[in-house]
Amino acid sequence: MDCDLIKEAAKEAVRGAGFDLLVVCGFAFDPHVAEEARNYGKLVVLPTRINPDLEMGDLLKKTGAANLFTVFGEPDIAVETTPDGQLVVELKGLDVFDPTTGEVRSSSVDDIACWFIDTDYNGESFFVRHAYFTGVDEPYEKLQRALRAEIDESAWQALYSTRSRPFPKPQSGKIAIKVINHYGDEVLKVSGVR
Repeated sequence: MDCDLIKEAAKEAVRGAGFDLLVVCGFAFDPHVAEEARNYGKLVVLPTRINPDLEMGDLLKKTGAANLFTVFGEPDIAVETTPDGQLVVELKGLDVFDPTTGEVRSSSVDDIACWFIDTDYNGESFFVRHAYFTGVDEPYEKLQRALRAEIDESAWQALYSTRSRPFPKPQSGKIAIKVINHYGDEVLKVSGVR
């Protein structure tokens, strides 16, 4: 779903009855939706990802534990400036809405599969310039099995981190952080830096 469709839906929600919450459901969202979702005055826009399993129709198992809709918060990050003027991003966690309880739960970094940084975000396209992996349950061994290859353990340790390597300040004045959890749900946060 792209930003223009959400803008039109938000305009319609504000007109007439003047709703204060708009839930937008989609199988996939344009990366800029998270940025745009807050810019509608008092209207709260909640992008909600629909689990692709819903397309299975009658083949879908009917259990109370099914996570058919996922609403994300934003990743909890800290951006620091090093003494030599470079930036370092630290990922602290992620908020996820649990539709089975109706509560927002703060996830630790153990619930995050991987995260990426575009160190000079242009506002149009996300380029992975840094990639990191987190989580529990022996991700190093799982990655080796999935790739069917040996991975240099020292190289892995450099990527298995919640703290980025230092990088220069962006010319665009913005960085973007994309976080993906173990279910494949992703969220993008754009941060202005000077």
